[in-house]
Amino acid sequence: MAPFGPIVAATNTFHRPVGPVAYDCVKLVVVRDGSAVLSSHLGRRPVAVGDVVLLCANTLCAAKPEGCCTVSIVCIDTDYLIDQVFWQHVGLLSDRLDARELAGKLYLESVQLLHIGGQQLDQVGPLLDELTCLTAICHYAKRFNRIQALWFLIADEISPFIKVSSVRLSPSQRERLRPTTPRHRRFVPLRAEAIRAAEFLRGNLAHHWTVLDLAERVHLSESRLSRVFADAYGKTPMAYLTMLRVEELARLLRESDLLVEDAIGRVGWRSMSYAIRVFRRHIGITPGVYRRTHNAVA
Repeated sequence: MAPFGPIVAATNTFHRPVGPVAYDCVKLVVVRDGSAVLSSHLGRRPVAVGDVVLLCANTLCAAKPEGCCTVSIVCIDTDYLIDQVFWQHVGLLSDRLDARELAGKLYLESVQLLHIGGQQLDQVGPLLDELTCLTAICHYAKRFNRIQALWFLIADEISPFIKVSSVRLSPSQRERLRPTTPRHRRFVPLRAEAIRAAEFLRGNLAHHWTVLDLAERVHLSESRLSRVFADAYGKTPMAYLTMLRVEELARLLRESDLLVEDAIGRVGWRSMSYAIRVFRRHIGITPGVYRRTHNAVA
């Protein structure tokens, strides 16, 4: 099996109908030569040179070439794109869970047909060819920077044609996000109190921490500690503690034979139902499914 890479590109010529089929990734299909008829929930649409089809994950689509059709296809892992959305809109978001929610609001259409034209295609074509060559080699880690650069250049040419929905945050949503959003981080030396607070949390995950308890240990007020900590780590102390507990629970599930409920208690959660909800919110699956998935892969 070839090593996994979050971006894979290929150029193919097809003479027979393809699909309907769906993929668990986002696909960018650039028509390089010939034409075809695309079938999706949008109905039947003709595509020709200079057209780009944007398919969201798990979207059924079929195509019938008119004679033959040559396309370059870029497959992008959805989690990789969520990371891009997070950093693109970091001023609005607190974490990647918010980024996933925002992406769902921005890109409402599961299929988009983009008419970029011949001039844009001339710009994108050489980038697609190089990306295809590099991802075919399967040395993603070695050429990570170049592959990423090529993808960003391609996206820069095509993104102006993509339809996005306007998203507005209500005052209550902004207030909820404010304490943890990374826009409040400053690239300055960390305050000693923030470092000590993080060390306390990492050193004793099982302790029943409160902001007051932590603030007293580092000799700051609760509000002051929350601001200092968010500046240093981009999260409130309790959000940081949750992240640490999720990471440690995942490690215990991978590396130990502890029962799930015992592992949950080991990291400091007293409610199993609450721990399962939090773990699922961060990882995407329950602790039990996580353990079974890891054991199956191992």
